[in-house]
Amino acid sequence: MTNKRISLAPMIDYTTMDFRAFARLFNPYIHLYTEMISTSAILKGDAAHVLRCHGSENPVVLQLGGSNPDEMAKAVAVAEQIGAYDEYNINVGCPSDRVQHNKIGACLMAEPKTVADMVRAMKNHTDKPVTVKHRIGIDHFDSYEFMCDFVETVAEAGCTHFIAHARIAWLQGLSPKQNREIPPLRYEDVYRLKQDFPELIIEINGGIDHLAAIREHLTQVDGVMVGRAFYHNPYLMAECHHLWGSQPPSRRQVFENLMAYLKQRADEGANLATLTRHYLGLFQGLSGARRWRQDLSGKSSLTLDEIYQAGERVLSQND
Repeated sequence: MTNKRISLAPMIDYTTMDFRAFARLFNPYIHLYTEMISTSAILKGDAAHVLRCHGSENPVVLQLGGSNPDEMAKAVAVAEQIGAYDEYNINVGCPSDRVQHNKIGACLMAEPKTVADMVRAMKNHTDKPVTVKHRIGIDHFDSYEFMCDFVETVAEAGCTHFIAHARIAWLQGLSPKQNREIPPLRYEDVYRLKQDFPELIIEINGGIDHLAAIREHLTQVDGVMVGRAFYHNPYLMAECHHLWGSQPPSRRQVFENLMAYLKQRADEGANLATLTRHYLGLFQGLSGARRWRQDLSGKSSLTLDEIYQAGERVLSQND
């Protein structure tokens, strides 16, 4: 299993620093991805803020959104100075209108040479891996050959790791949520990609929500990326310990470590009530989980003691 890879997918508004630090409490092996961060947010905004990491996150991957090779390269150069990232990833998978307007995301599958130019430019500023997350196609460009040509062109620029969301993206008429649900999953296309490009690292993404499915995919490809299932049922990340032959932490262990993290964040001046939305799934599937969610939701402020008491109520029911 050591040559296989499990990843937490990049998700806007979800994979913040505070969720990534939480995710790390479940599993030390999983690669954690940031939200997509645009080049403009780094080059024109508060780079130190948007690129901040907690010391416990690694291995962590910065996903960048952009289409200008020079700007992508400059963003990597800034991140190399500020962040502690292990890899850089280019978003060629997001189908939302907002990012398309800025020529970011899945629309770039139609411009493989542009993506290749970005890879080359970024690699000039880092020795760390530069990877690409993409769909299997866009709109009516939905053949396997279309994806194959895209991967081949980008691989020639030095990208050796591709994460394929096993659905096409409809760039008009579907919301991002619908684009995660309506286009049918075509896992076989991603398996075939690995067969045709055995020298590349091929990771699969899309609709994967339990350990048995993760195990099955790992017989065909090099890695599995999971998004919302890890977010809403984070203990699934702990269950992935079995893939490495190690023992998962108990929920109590995770909770105690979470409390230590929250104390640190409180000492930094963070409003804990704005963070706890990320932790609602901690006790998913246990008695008292609903009460935990209620105790943490919709509050303008929360104290460490209130969070501790809410967690202890659940744990005492399940000891």
